Amino acid sequence: MHAFDVLGDPVRRRILELLADGERSAGEVGEIVQEEFGISQPGVSQHLRVLRENGFATVRAEGTRRLYTVDPAPLREIDVWLERYRRFWSQGLDALGTELARGRRERRAASASPHNPLDQEDQETP
Repeated sequence: MHAFDVLGDPVRRRILELLADGERSAGEVGEIVQEEFGISQPGVSQHLRVLRENGFATVRAEGTRRLYTVDPAPLREIDVWLERYRRFWSQGLDALGTELARGRRERRAASASPHNPLDQEDQETP
């Protein structure tokens, strides 16, 4: 299964969000996901298995509990793949930063203008 197929499912994305905050038991993940998505415990288990089998999560046994964590390796691979596209949104962010800076300069210039009533009031007081 391709990484985007795995992450294309909102339940699996939510499970990864939960695991990104730290190790969680299958039961804890199940409770949250069942409540949020209205799926059964076996359904949650299937999503955990897909994440595990595709390398996005690891599991370890602690007694009868199964503790899941994120495995960052496939996320790094996605990040590498996305690198060639990053310019599309970083250009937009750069342009936004330029516009914000221009707005700050214009506000400073307007507040320093002799036509600013606050400046005139300050100048008129002895």
